[in-house]
Amino acid sequence: MKISPFLLLLTFLASPVALAQMPQEGCAATDRPCLLAAMTKDAQAIDNSVWRDQTYREIAKTMAQDGHAQEALSLLDKIETPDTQAMTIRGIGMALSENGAGPEERAQIFAALRERAETITHPPSYAIALTYISMAQAFAGDNEGAWKTAAEMENDALRHKAYGEAAEIQAEKGDSKAATKSILFIESEAYRNKAYSHISKILADRGQFEESLTAAQAITNPYKKVQAMQILLDAQSLAAQEEAAAKK
Repeated sequence: MKISPFLLLLTFLASPVALAQMPQEGCAATDRPCLLAAMTKDAQAIDNSVWRDQTYREIAKTMAQDGHAQEALSLLDKIETPDTQAMTIRGIGMALSENGAGPEERAQIFAALRERAETITHPPSYAIALTYISMAQAFAGDNEGAWKTAAEMENDALRHKAYGEAAEIQAEKGDSKAATKSILFIESEAYRNKAYSHISKILADRGQFEESLTAAQAITNPYKKVQAMQILLDAQSLAAQEEAAAKK
């Protein structure tokens, strides 16, 4: 019987001799710092700069999620693409609300991210970085920091967007007062109406119907206002149906 070369290869690879000859990283599968260090080293050999930057971005996000934000910050210097720098700043910032970092540590990291954003020379990427920092601060519960970062943005449209994004995050956390305060910083009536519409829906979906109504009533555009109130009524109907189904 003729043995397939492929089967011979599999047999060899499964042998103790072959396994012993395979290169080992020297990291246990659960030793995340060791694995991340090895990945960072290997990333240096990636020729394509876009792929290399994206790889560093994901490594930095994981480092920050694991509670190693300082190490994550150091990777920003290795990233060449401005928009990837901005996305990495976002990833590090958003991780601060998930990794158990205390208020003091969060403040230090956000300050470092803000300082690092100043080195981004591409204006759109710089503005995006500030927006992401503001969003991450709101996500981490640092509302004062989020408002301060947004206020420092010179572009009116992007500043309004940053306040609106912060308001949505605050509404998703159930903090309607902070969300409303974020919206009140918006100078454009159109942007304010858009932000009120968004948080009204978010609050309605959360079952915070009174807060949702308050946001809807703050809308000055009649069409958007009625739309928001209709979404509120639909959310109430859905909640009633789910409650009735649960009792059966």
